Amino acid sequence: MRKIILIALGGFILLIAFFWSRSIANVEKEQIPSVEKLEKVVFVDTVKNTTIPIVVPATGTLTAKDRLELFAEVEGLFSSSSRDYRPGQKYNQGELLLQINSSEYAASVQSARSNLYNLITSIMPDLRLDYPDSFSKWQNYLNTFDVNKTIAPLPEPSSEQERYFITGRNIMSNYFEIKRMEERLSKFNIRAPFTGILTEALVNKGSLVRPGQKLGEFINPAVYEMEVAVSNNFIDFLETGRKVTLQTLDKTAQYEGTISRINARIDPNTQTVKAFVEVKGENLREGMFLEANLDAREEQNAYKIQRKLLVNESQIYIVEDNKLNLLDINLIYITEREVVVKGIPEGTIILREVLPGAFAGQPVIIN
Repeated sequence: MRKIILIALGGFILLIAFFWSRSIANVEKEQIPSVEKLEKVVFVDTVKNTTIPIVVPATGTLTAKDRLELFAEVEGLFSSSSRDYRPGQKYNQGELLLQINSSEYAASVQSARSNLYNLITSIMPDLRLDYPDSFSKWQNYLNTFDVNKTIAPLPEPSSEQERYFITGRNIMSNYFEIKRMEERLSKFNIRAPFTGILTEALVNKGSLVRPGQKLGEFINPAVYEMEVAVSNNFIDFLETGRKVTLQTLDKTAQYEGTISRINARIDPNTQTVKAFVEVKGENLREGMFLEANLDAREEQNAYKIQRKLLVNESQIYIVEDNKLNLLDINLIYITEREVVVKGIPEGTIILREVLPGAFAGQPVIIN
């Protein structure tokens, strides 16, 4: 009975295997369906080449064009100032910024002037006898001599003999020594060379000032300069006197500047050239960060497109006979968002927006 069951079960399995193999053999191979090329709707522009100005953006910070760093050349106590010597204080031209006590040195200058007066007085008898024609002018010099004032230039000798005589009595050497001392005496008083504002004050009244010590900074708030770095590709198109548009980063204020200077040296690391833009205006402050738009040149027969439309940085998609094709172009100028190109024939239809998955030969429908 067991053998009969096993034989029947084996026969049943073979029968099933037979029909299953035949069904596989009779199945036809499925044909691969052809890919249907879908036409996509695209937005386009028609090229019209024009003259496009090349505007080079640059950024920089403002610095005062007239700036004075105050340093001491003499030693003494800071005694006085015509105004309160503090940051933000305004001084008019000629006003006393800082005075260092010079009483001791001024007394030595007076003593030197007195010695010169005595020397000239001692030669007057000899001048009367040997050089009578020059006696009167030296007498007038003595009459106007004041030890408390800056000495006047010595009378010009009438002859070489007189010059030798004056020089031999050490009058010339004493005169120039006094002029040196008077020049040093003037350095105890520092005056404003222009109307401006004290932006930094590093000493207070009563402080001991030493030679070489920095005392502060003084600027003219009426005129500022901004240093910008320009690519050397455009430096030939910049010139002094050209107008420049400046604006704050938030675009809330706009100013007009002028290119005042252009450096002749190219930075070897960045291949840029420093240009300086002079600007005037209200609400400008030193250290303010501004953006400049430099008009470099005008490009003839050019076209401006969005940078995202570039393919391989040298091609764009055009539409011909309702199909996409690639066109080689020449890049003239590139910014973060836009590019100026040449080489697109007049009237060419190009894509206005990026088409995902685009390829050459793709059929499209123009919106």
